[in-house]
Formats: sequence, structure tokens, C-alpha cells
Amino acid sequence: MKITSSLLTPNKSKANALFIGVFSDGKLNTIAKEADQLLNKQITVRIKAKDFSGKTAETLTLFADSGQRIILIGLGDNNKCTLGTIQDATTKAVKAVASTPVKTVSNYIPSLAFMDFDSATVAKISAIAASHAAYRYEVTKNFKKDDKYGLTSMAMYADKKAANNIKQAAAIATGVETTRALGNLPPNICNPDYLAKQARSIAKKYDNCSLTILDEKKMTKLKMNSLLAVGRGSRNESKMIVLKYTGAKKTQKPHVLVGKGITFDTGGISLKPGANMDEMKYDMCGAATVFGTFVAVAEMQLPINLIMIVPAVENMPDGDAYRPGDVVTSYSGKTIEVLNTDAEGRMILCDALTYAQEYKPQVLIDLATLTGACVVALGHVASAVMSKQEQLPQDILNAGIQVNDKAWQLPLWDEYQKQIDTTFADMQNVGGFAGGSITAGCFLSRFCDDVNWAHIDIAGTAWNNKKEGATGRPVAMMVQYLINESVK
Repeated sequence: MKITSSLLTPNKSKANALFIGVFSDGKLNTIAKEADQLLNKQITVRIKAKDFSGKTAETLTLFADSGQRIILIGLGDNNKCTLGTIQDATTKAVKAVASTPVKTVSNYIPSLAFMDFDSATVAKISAIAASHAAYRYEVTKNFKKDDKYGLTSMAMYADKKAANNIKQAAAIATGVETTRALGNLPPNICNPDYLAKQARSIAKKYDNCSLTILDEKKMTKLKMNSLLAVGRGSRNESKMIVLKYTGAKKTQKPHVLVGKGITFDTGGISLKPGANMDEMKYDMCGAATVFGTFVAVAEMQLPINLIMIVPAVENMPDGDAYRPGDVVTSYSGKTIEVLNTDAEGRMILCDALTYAQEYKPQVLIDLATLTGACVVALGHVASAVMSKQEQLPQDILNAGIQVNDKAWQLPLWDEYQKQIDTTFADMQNVGGFAGGSITAGCFLSRFCDDVNWAHIDIAGTAWNNKKEGATGRPVAMMVQYLINESVK
């Protein structure tokens, strides 16, 4: 869906539908009053008749004489309105037109005078939410020829101050859509080679982007034995994808994002239970997130240097698969005792993180659907952020607050490190049930001693259920973080 800014008022808009926000006090602002005139005072009549109360996410569809739809959207009490309220209200409004012939919308939610947010913030949040709600998976599904429903464009009512936020929202929306599209693909399509081809397409699209792909032969020569061990059981060749964006002077140190790209995870020899194993196609959502973030940055042409690294691997059981009890030597030279082949994400990330440091990053962040323990700790509401730095995790969390893409910091105290100590190697790849997401972070931290690094576990936020699938989180948080970095 194309997102633009516009100052056309309701009586000048040619859109198929208009989104008009109303608080629960029933008072109409200037924009709503103009829409009321188009409707011959239907809004006033419906509010007085209590057909519409303005409660949060309530919608009511009215029709102007021209046939134009006017969607009233409740935003509740202005004193209690949050960014989540704006997201929910916008989502409900988009759903109200999803199964109609409406293609174009003028969104006037940003015209309201909010208690805690300016119009630029509201416009950005509403635009991102609208794009998310309008998304529809189509790749492997046959739709009827006459099924032409679905929004194609939305004009956000925004002044010059908000126009830049709309551009950012449009880029974020493109990034989120990229991430959801990759995450939702079946694993027989989205394998390591497919991800490499997507990276190649991105590199061709933007002039200031370049691509490097390490195949198994190159990684073997480099002795990336930890990553290669995970992929040994698969017939799909493992790859290391390195996509570079140069938006600043080449002397400026890059931000480097590493995304876990397990395109399907059976658990390997430590085989997962059969129930819901199909959802393990989402185990590459860390990779999908950095793809989406990279695309958003390239769309905006942010004045930063960015490198995206994706270790793309499939974890399968096979006669050549790595085993519990194996000891492998990672790219860093540190040895790892494998206790569980289903703790494979950290096995590929450790080599990718070591490789990433050759680019001398000013910031190194990895994103991964790493542990079920993270879901136990934080549910599906917040991503987990871990770091031994002080400022970096705070900057990430603050970016999440700005776009209502929630995250929470978990500790990486030294006391947890002993859980991954072992007699037979420098470390073992699992630390037991207690603090499982933290000990996974501790494992990764041993490969990031001298770098400004953070780990983000998105196991609970990257996908929701079979109906919604990939959520596109936390692309908005990561893009906002990089926007903030670009103006420092």
C-alpha cells in the first residue's frame, strides 16, 4: 500500500473512503465537521442517537451522496489515549473497508488534537498500523479472479512538520511488509538460496548497495565450523549473506545487523515434537527482520552506513547431521560442546558475529527467534534486549517506545555465565532450563567481548499464530533506532 501525505480536506478528497476520528466526548473537530456537512449532519445525528459512542476502536460506516464512505473511528478518552489506542483504532478502520471495493483512503486521524502526542507522531503511528492491517499474503494462495479487494493507497492528513514522519512511516511499512512476506513463505520456497537471491535483488535496486555471499566452500576455508555443523544435515547449502548500504562517508564506521536465518528448524538429531513444527518456518524471522530494516533504510536513504549479515542455514536430521556430544571449533577459535542440536541458532550466530567484527562496527546488533524461554518470560508482547553495554540497550528500548514496538531488557550478569561452562570445551551450547533466554545471550556475549553489542530475542514477537503469521516485528523499532542514530 502506498502511503503519502496530503492537506486535502474532506470536501476536496477524491478517495473512496475517509477515516474520521472522534473522541468519546463526541465533540467534532474542524475536519469532522466538514465530513458531517458531506453527510448532511449524519455524524451529529448518530452521536446524539448513541449509535456511535466514540469508544476505542469502535467504527461506523456512513455514506455520502457521492457514494464516498465515511468511516467514523472511536479513539476513547483523549486523556487516556496511547499510541496503542491509535494503532488499534486505525487497524479496526482498515478492517472495516478490507472486504469492500475501497482502494484509496484519506486518513484524518492526525487532524485531532491529542493530549500527549503531536500530529507528526500520530500520523506516523497510524500510517504504520494501516499498512500492517492492509497486508495480505498472496504468494501460494489462489484468489478468485473477481476478488480485487484491498487498499492500494492511503493519504495521511499531515502538515509540513508531519510530512517527514509520513516518509519514514512509508519506509517502515515497506520494511515490515518485506519481513512479513519472507517470514510467511513456506520452507520449500524460502531456503538459504532464496534468501541470497532476495539479497541480490535488493543490491541491484539501490545504487549504493553491494552484496557478498559466502558459500560453504568459502566458509569451510575460513573455518566457520559452528555454522557449517548446523547445516550438515540439509541438502540445501548454507550461505552467509552480507549486504552493504553506504549512505555516509566510507570512513564512518557501520552499524551492523546480524539476523538468524534458520529457514527451517526440525531440531536436528534433538528432534522437535511434531505438533506445530510447521511454525519453524518462522525461525528465519531474525533474518527477515534485518532484510526489512535494510530495505527501509535504503528507501529513506538514511545518512549512515549499514551492513546486514544473514547466516542462512537449514537444520535437518541426517546421517551427516551434527550430534549431541560433538565438540566443534567456531570461527573465533573457541570450542563448543553440543548438548542439544536444537540450540542451533546460537551456533550459527556466533560465527556470524565473529565475522561481523571484521567490519569494525560502531554498533553490532543481532536479532533472532532464539529461545522458547523468551516467550515464557515476556509472552508475545515484548522482545527481549540483552547487552553488557549501558547506553545501547536504552537507545533500542527508547526507539521501541517511539513506535510502540515494545521491548524489555533482561540482565546479562556474570553469575549466569557458569551455566554454560563445561569440562570438555570452552563452553556448552545450552545452560539448562533456568534463565534459558539469558544463558543463550551469555553464550553470544562470549563472542562479542570488545564490541558495542546487543542481542534481541524475538521468539515471542516475530510471529503470532497461523492466521496472522509473521508480524514484521521488530522492524519498526530497529528502523526508528537507526533514524535516531542518523541524526546524532
